[in-house]
Amino acid sequence: MNDDPWVPPKVMIAVDLVILTLRASRLQVLMVERGIEPYRGSWALPGGFLEHSEESLTAAAHRELAEEAALDAQTLHLEQLGVYGEPGRDPRGRVVSVAHLAIAPQLPEPTAGTDAADARWQPIDDVLSGQLPLAFDHPRIIADGVERARVKLEHSALATAFCGPTFSITDLQAVYEAVWGMPLDPRNFYRKVQKTKDFIVAVGPARRSTAGRPARLYTAGPCSVLSPPMVRPILSTADAPDTDDCDSDDEEH
Repeated sequence: MNDDPWVPPKVMIAVDLVILTLRASRLQVLMVERGIEPYRGSWALPGGFLEHSEESLTAAAHRELAEEAALDAQTLHLEQLGVYGEPGRDPRGRVVSVAHLAIAPQLPEPTAGTDAADARWQPIDDVLSGQLPLAFDHPRIIADGVERARVKLEHSALATAFCGPTFSITDLQAVYEAVWGMPLDPRNFYRKVQKTKDFIVAVGPARRSTAGRPARLYTAGPCSVLSPPMVRPILSTADAPDTDDCDSDDEEH
């Protein structure tokens, strides 16, 4: 029988923040250049350790967002993305990180805070392709965050938040293409949008597109959950635009 007293394991709790927005028609993620070791000089997600036993995970996430990127957490909806605790993910010891996700339009330029040498928006394509080397296991966390964002566009009306007060279906399609990272056939997209009840509502007169044909204008509809959902297409070599589908929104309907 082992009479040695039980000693709790030394595990540190941290938070990491995946903040996504659209800038210049590209999906981008907020990154900070680490100003301290480990990985000093490398790019990483904003984040840090819980400061004391009374600090909640949400409070820690809000604090780190302000300290590392000078963004106001009150303007963002943060939700838990996942828990990451693989041994060896942090050279400082056993660290379990609770990652949070926020997806919001028109976010401002960040300002590096106390622990960061720099903070900036980075295109998701550069991050996921490995062009921008990252610290820790942050490529995995970002990939999970992007996938969550893509699913949100399938099942919620989030995409309309990235458009103006009024928009064409072409404008809405550009949001889906940026977040999903794939081109979409305009005719198929138009058909899916129109089948989704209360997703968008036609308003005002048609406007002229660059091709000279009128494009119908819309505003966000009353629904928050899309039914049926806007399911991502499965790309294959057999995919091709369906010219027999209904016209795109660059024509008057």
